[in-house]
Amino acid sequence: MINLNFMNLLKPCYLFLSGILFSLSGVFGQSVKLDFKEYDQSNGLHVILQEDHSTPIVVLSIMYHVGSKNENPERTGFAHLFEHLMFEGSDNIPRGEYTRYVEKAGGTLNANTAFDRTYFYEVLPSHQLKLGLWLESERMLHLKLDSLSISTQKGVVIEEIKQREENTPYGSLLREVLRRAYHVHPYRWPVLGSAAQIKESTDQDVQQFYHTFYVPDNAVLTLAGDFDPAEAKEWIKYYFGTISKGKGVIPRPPADEPPLNGEIRDTVYDRIQLPAIVQAYRVPAMGTDDYYAVSLLNTLLSGGESSRFTKALVDEQQLALQAVSVPMPLEQPGITLTLLLPNIGVDLTKLEQAADQVVEQLQTDLIPQKEFQKLMNQTEAGMINRLASLESRAELLATAYTYYGETNRVNTEIDRYLGLTREDLRQAARTYFRKDNRVVLYYLPKSKQKKQ
Repeated sequence: MINLNFMNLLKPCYLFLSGILFSLSGVFGQSVKLDFKEYDQSNGLHVILQEDHSTPIVVLSIMYHVGSKNENPERTGFAHLFEHLMFEGSDNIPRGEYTRYVEKAGGTLNANTAFDRTYFYEVLPSHQLKLGLWLESERMLHLKLDSLSISTQKGVVIEEIKQREENTPYGSLLREVLRRAYHVHPYRWPVLGSAAQIKESTDQDVQQFYHTFYVPDNAVLTLAGDFDPAEAKEWIKYYFGTISKGKGVIPRPPADEPPLNGEIRDTVYDRIQLPAIVQAYRVPAMGTDDYYAVSLLNTLLSGGESSRFTKALVDEQQLALQAVSVPMPLEQPGITLTLLLPNIGVDLTKLEQAADQVVEQLQTDLIPQKEFQKLMNQTEAGMINRLASLESRAELLATAYTYYGETNRVNTEIDRYLGLTREDLRQAARTYFRKDNRVVLYYLPKSKQKKQ
């Protein structure tokens, strides 16, 4: 049996699908609240402290409010490039030694890039917090950006783009969708960016991007775990207090994408064996009132074995091997993706019509009260489960401040979901899951192209 996991397919292209955003994982239960403290340093660095002494570890993270949407259209892929460059070293950290410092201290580290932000974190034994603060301050203050570092990581990123998009089945999916779903907004290119533009960029281009965006007044520093707040504040002031603010205004693109005004349909031929259908609906920005309803609709369609798509398309009609509806929560109006992998021999048109019928039922009928309550319970339980992870807490707190300027949003999201009605879900389906508000791509094997 073929089992293509579309979530894993999209994860390399858009790393927020791993669950960093509220809607995809759920929301806090009413009885579970995160206690935290926050403040601003004089240089604009926002600091969030979430104290928890249950285990002797601490998560230290920095979220920079820069993603692919902040890039020059002629120099795309820089945010992703810096995810790699940030591990090169600094004036005081030899090249290639950054990761070793953390690992020798018994910790782990990682980073990811999205359309709207870039995120770096370390998980350390609590007595190694000072080391982590020094490491993060080093790459904010004087990252190693010489020609060797830049050329090395440009090569790594260019090869990564090639591997993900050219050598992975359906690897070009997100790029093909975005360039049709957006015509003006910088969401029209994927986070990976353009290999050609990265190759053509100069050292000065890269250095200018660093000095513009990787500054304290464009960052959130979060600590979650076992630490002494008073001591941590002193160390944060020592390591970050002397770093200067950015020297200019940080570019923020306007949300000025015009409506689609009609369905866009196309065919993409790729190095695949099985065809697929991709539908991309325009949806509101995360945090808006309608976004919460759209988020629940995605869960209703493909959130588990009893979801609408799975029951209708996979189990009952046996038209699809897999059918998922995936939200792409973005700071500005985004999209939600429907991904349909047909059973062998199934006509794509028949599968698309069946999927449309599932959506149309949401537009005409109120979902049963029992199903609605199950949906609410499922949403609420997701975030509660995530609270066991200090890594998740740190990222949720940083995301709330970065996207909304309101860290306590992590404790109030549940109210926005609980305030929704079945009528709200039906209206959201009518408003956003319209055929004239979507892109539809048929992904076909290259062998089909030769026969036509």
